[in-house]
Amino acid sequence: MSVVERDTQPARPVGRDGTVVEIGERRAWQAEGFAGLVLGLVLTGAAVWLFALAGSPDTTGSDLWAVAGIVASLLAVVQWTSLSVVQPGRTKVVQFFGRYVGTVRRTGLVWTVPLSTRRSVSVRVRNFETARMKVNDATGNPVEIAAIVVWQVADTAKATFAVEEYDEFVETQSEAAVRHVAGTYPYDAGEGEESLRGSTDQVSAELAEEVAARVAVAGVEIVETRISHLAYAPEIAQAMLQRQQANAVVAARSRIVEGAVGMVQMALDELAEAGVVELDEERKAAMVSNLLVVLCGDSRATPVVNTGTLYQ
Repeated sequence: MSVVERDTQPARPVGRDGTVVEIGERRAWQAEGFAGLVLGLVLTGAAVWLFALAGSPDTTGSDLWAVAGIVASLLAVVQWTSLSVVQPGRTKVVQFFGRYVGTVRRTGLVWTVPLSTRRSVSVRVRNFETARMKVNDATGNPVEIAAIVVWQVADTAKATFAVEEYDEFVETQSEAAVRHVAGTYPYDAGEGEESLRGSTDQVSAELAEEVAARVAVAGVEIVETRISHLAYAPEIAQAMLQRQQANAVVAARSRIVEGAVGMVQMALDELAEAGVVELDEERKAAMVSNLLVVLCGDSRATPVVNTGTLYQ
């Protein structure tokens, strides 16, 4: 039998050209915006002054002054296009004729690359709750589950250029991760076993890792994930409730029997140690039976006075 060697290289995109946008955030050129504002005012004032000189009848060479005024006007327009206002919690992704030149994270009035387009991208922490989804757990039982995902943009370049709409991308991938993680755990399990209901912290941590891995291509960081809704699907909820009640009754009965046996053993040992009465095996069996009935019964015991002997 021949062994087929499998390729261990990481999976690549399987789209039309098998390509992926390889890009990362970098700092765009930026300076104090008020310095750029002053320069813009100076250029505007110079253009007005030059046009005034060109229109004055006492000025010689008016054509040259007019040309200089046009040049100053163009420079002023270019300078004004380089100014931008960045709000706290937001950034500006700068493109120069379609090419990504960097990101501005400095807030306030900023002087950056002129003749560029600037797209605002929020880096504030955001959260959303997934829809209530019906998923089969590890044992095949349908459950309803929803989660709250807290996230923020970490790489503005990837968020802008690597995916189409990064907020919709995060929501879709989060729902896919919730479905996958929910299907690897049973809804409920015995003591010491992992389950959706009993291991909420562990499930949430695994869910956060799963979502983070899926949205890394969009430059998004996952801050926290928490399960906000977890229940059996309506069609099996009643049956599962009865099963849970039965399990609770069995567990309670087991604890009662365990305690009753210990009390009977203690009673026999105390009687034997004190020498109150000597009991043969048959009398011990009758006493054990009576004590267990009294201790394990649901209703209150009614004593019966026996005037004879056990052997009559």
